[in-house]
Amino acid sequence: MNLPLWIARRYFFSKRKRSFINLISLVSMLGVGVGTMALVVVLSVFNGMEELNRMIFKTFEADLTISPAQGKRLTVSPGLLQTIQKTGQVHLITQVIEDNALARYRDGQTVVKLKGIDNSYLQRRQLDTALVEGRLRLQEDGMAYALVAEGVRNALLISPEDPLTLLELWYPQNRKSYTVLSADAFNRADLAVSGVFFIEDNFNDYVLAPLNVVRELVGYEQNQLSSLELQIKAGVEIAQLKKTLQQQLGGTVVIKDRDDLNPDLFRAIRVEKLFVTVTLAFLVLVASINIFFSLSMLAIEKKDDVAILYAMGASPSLVRRIFLFEGSIVAFIGAIVGLVLGIVLCLLQQRFGFVSMGIEGSLIDAYPVKLQANDLIITTFIVITVTIVVSWFPAQKAAAVSKAVDSVQ
Repeated sequence: MNLPLWIARRYFFSKRKRSFINLISLVSMLGVGVGTMALVVVLSVFNGMEELNRMIFKTFEADLTISPAQGKRLTVSPGLLQTIQKTGQVHLITQVIEDNALARYRDGQTVVKLKGIDNSYLQRRQLDTALVEGRLRLQEDGMAYALVAEGVRNALLISPEDPLTLLELWYPQNRKSYTVLSADAFNRADLAVSGVFFIEDNFNDYVLAPLNVVRELVGYEQNQLSSLELQIKAGVEIAQLKKTLQQQLGGTVVIKDRDDLNPDLFRAIRVEKLFVTVTLAFLVLVASINIFFSLSMLAIEKKDDVAILYAMGASPSLVRRIFLFEGSIVAFIGAIVGLVLGIVLCLLQQRFGFVSMGIEGSLIDAYPVKLQANDLIITTFIVITVTIVVSWFPAQKAAAVSKAVDSVQ
């Protein structure tokens, strides 16, 4: 039997009248519970936001992207493609040429991100849920089409239902000297707009066009691309395949997953999550200060009992552990209640979406939440650490004072 824990439990659940100390203990328990619940909920919301961004990027970006380590042009050899295909884990390989270009439609013009893609891009079926008007097509009956983002459509007032008005794409020729006023200074491609898609603001300036049209427009050679986009087969570990391909293809290329393509956003989310966690940890610490006061008063009230324990041969460490366990019981019950309430609130938000985003036209109606085991572990660790810190000093004081009383008697 653990004697310090048994005595601490008897003190905590004692039916003797200790109304004020009990009140402080209940307030401490409530504060720890609320702080724990807040930690669970807030961390889950950050997880949900991170997962939401991954879902958004999954609508447009590939599982893995192979780009040149230096420069803008990737020279694609048959050996490189064979190395990728030999893995047996890649479902589709999309050839991409991407650059900025000037888009003109009727009297309007704007700078866009032009992305030339082959037909395998549409086979990925990523844009199926993002199409808001028109059809998903790049080439049909010998005619080339463009897919434009909602932002480009709004900037140029494009109508996919008007096949007679073409989207003009302009790109400067790769020459060392020319005058911008010359008609020969720019390459030009005219495309009919087949559809409009919307994902989110980061992708609102994109224009998707057939690869052969964009290659001729920007002046890339037949074996030159901006990148290769890989869609991985279901069940394949992307991180492991990324590592394997990087070793096989060498340092001339860089292989990135979706998180690598958007490092600033995910870094900002993680840093903000860290600061919020630290802030809420201080709130738990403030709430746990009541444990310090309740233990201090309990030590004063029980000094005669502890003196008797010393007379029976108890050591200072045993007395210290009694009060540490007393504080731990308060914090443990509060933490358990907080964890349960936090998990229940997150599950209810996932199921019913009680708290809405409050933004008209938002991609989702309610705040996204995602429970992760490591966040529950971190929350529990914070509560345990705070409890030990605030309980140590009154426990140490109780051991010292009671020992002094015993020596005087």
